[in-house]
Amino acid sequence: MKIEARQIDRVLDDSGSWQGLLLYGEDTGLVRERAAKAARKIVDDFNDPFRLTRLEGEEQIRVEEEMSALSLVGGRRVVWVSGVQDNLVPQLERVVALKSDTVLIMEAGSLSPRSKLRNFAEKEPKIASIACYAEEGRALSRTITETLLQDNIRIDREALMWLQSRLASDRALVRNELEKLRLYAVPGSALSLDDVRHCVGDSGNASLEDAVYQALAGEFRQADLSLIRALADGAVPVAYARTVLNIIDKLHYVLLLEQEGQSRQEAIAGLRPPLFFRRKEFFQKALARLNLRMVTIIASESQELETRCKQTGAPDYLLCQRHLMRIAKLK
Repeated sequence: MKIEARQIDRVLDDSGSWQGLLLYGEDTGLVRERAAKAARKIVDDFNDPFRLTRLEGEEQIRVEEEMSALSLVGGRRVVWVSGVQDNLVPQLERVVALKSDTVLIMEAGSLSPRSKLRNFAEKEPKIASIACYAEEGRALSRTITETLLQDNIRIDREALMWLQSRLASDRALVRNELEKLRLYAVPGSALSLDDVRHCVGDSGNASLEDAVYQALAGEFRQADLSLIRALADGAVPVAYARTVLNIIDKLHYVLLLEQEGQSRQEAIAGLRPPLFFRRKEFFQKALARLNLRMVTIIASESQELETRCKQTGAPDYLLCQRHLMRIAKLK
């Protein structure tokens, strides 16, 4: 059964009422977090081999066998399977016919609307099919503020906007950075922009920003080195595309205000969150070499790049390097 976004929390809290749950999507951190939440409602101890069985890779041929097995110590069992694909469907067809109280939890990557596994799960009333997409906008803002409020920590608006632009599109990485902030801040305090900049992991994402600002300024050699460094530090290609779009949005904003008669310095001063001082020189160079037409082209190509990077098997690292060169040499 296809589960709507507003129903997800309720379904996970009542995971024991389903014979199976399929969690899929590009945000692997969110997939894993939701799978763990569903499993925790049934099994308290994830180290209990009698009540929790984990399968991955070639072990998936044992799904039907494990779903048929009885608990040797009492209590309901969970079979937790990672990396499932369409070839699991024949076993699933037999599993849903079993009279078993064992719950099957399945983790998958991105599944297209034509996926046999996704279609089977969405039509089967005993299986909950849950899409896990990267949080953006209001949803990400809510996750940040609610997580910090657990320790009575508030965050300034500018700091929140800056943090949203920095966090990668993976729930596990988001949680990791928020845990750092919770350890850094004093309960009852408010985090400023400087606090967040000081605390949040900086290496990969900082190099990504360096790469994009340098490319927009026409400095391809510097940009290429920064991109290589960022990817080596763990930055993901989709984050590169989103970084470009975020910075392009700032350029577009300033160029529009200039067109309406406002001075460049006034327009830059109005950016929120404010431009980091280390980026100002490259930002000025980018404004000097780009116009609204060129900025629109880069935005369109960056959106297309983000879509292509999300496709399974895409040469995303190479696509990012080509895109970076295109930005730096655009005329």
